[in-house]
Amino acid sequence: MLNKKIQDALNAQINAEQHSSNLYLAMAAWCEKMSLKGFASWFRVQAAEELVHVTKFFDYVLDRRGEVVLQAIAAPPHEWKSAEDVMQATFDHEQYVTSLIHKLADLAIGEKDHPTHSLLEWFIDEQVEEEASVDQILSQIRLTGNAPAGLFMIDRELGTRTFTPVPTVNFPPTATA
Repeated sequence: MLNKKIQDALNAQINAEQHSSNLYLAMAAWCEKMSLKGFASWFRVQAAEELVHVTKFFDYVLDRRGEVVLQAIAAPPHEWKSAEDVMQATFDHEQYVTSLIHKLADLAIGEKDHPTHSLLEWFIDEQVEEEASVDQILSQIRLTGNAPAGLFMIDRELGTRTFTPVPTVNFPPTATA
């Protein structure tokens, strides 16, 4: 069973992951508005991945006989100056999420909650991949100097990304007879 400190922290992380999904949907909408359909598609996949993270934490809390307490989700911004600006905001956000995961891991270690720490190891590794991926895109945008031809090529490449959900214990929900 989860102790109250861990349960509260995991519920806060569920909220943060839901906010991340909304943020990436807002970014997708902005990219659509700017005719960057490949960027928009990339952000839609990113939003879907964040919902998988929500589900992993949600199921984990329930599996440990904890209580899931959903919270209000703050509205994300909806305007950015450029493709570089939206990707810089993404990189900054992923670094913020990494800091949240690290604080959770520190808490789990301090509370000697080995199962929660084990769960968080997956998220720690995931955040390394997330930051590296966004950093690569940001570097490519900077290399182009925001030139339209370069952005067009990056946009086409980003549009090829597909959503591949990672298996979780109870995701997707199944119907029972």
